[in-house]
Amino acid sequence: MKFKSLALAAALASSPLYAANYVIDTAGAHASVNFKISHLGYSYVLGRFNTFAGEFSYDAAAPQDSSISLTIDTTSLDSNHAERDKHLRSDDFLSVENYPEASFVSTSFEDLGDNKAKLVGDLTLRGVTKSIEIDVTKVGEGTDPWGGYRVGFEGTTALALKDYGIDYNLGPAAEMVYMDLHIEGVRQ
Repeated sequence: MKFKSLALAAALASSPLYAANYVIDTAGAHASVNFKISHLGYSYVLGRFNTFAGEFSYDAAAPQDSSISLTIDTTSLDSNHAERDKHLRSDDFLSVENYPEASFVSTSFEDLGDNKAKLVGDLTLRGVTKSIEIDVTKVGEGTDPWGGYRVGFEGTTALALKDYGIDYNLGPAAEMVYMDLHIEGVRQ
């Protein structure tokens, strides 16, 4: 009887129903931090941050206990246009010489059902920390072909540039930047 209890405990401990820690899979390029901002109200400039790292904790049985921390290398900004990237890295926008990193640390995770959630946390950008909300969708989870366990989420949020001390006039259509996050984690 004792052996069955130990086997059951071991099986439950390895189950995805209990909190697990995950490292965001940036090495395999299975995660991305993307942005878009209106260009004069006619189209969008798209970009991404090529270098970032983070980890999260997730428990399907108690999603409200989930948490994430992420650090972004702001110097890795890439909008596929070298001169624009130079300007976006300047003091007019990200001021990467003074603020080479941005960070996000969650403060709450609200499960909304149907694989939807509201993630709240503190975003620090250009030395300014503000609480933001991210609309989250769980994409899926399961065993990968190499015997590991993965879970993936995507999220969206909008940031007002002026909230982070960015007041460069791009016109009224470009006062907000829209962020798309695609996070795949490998269970540790």
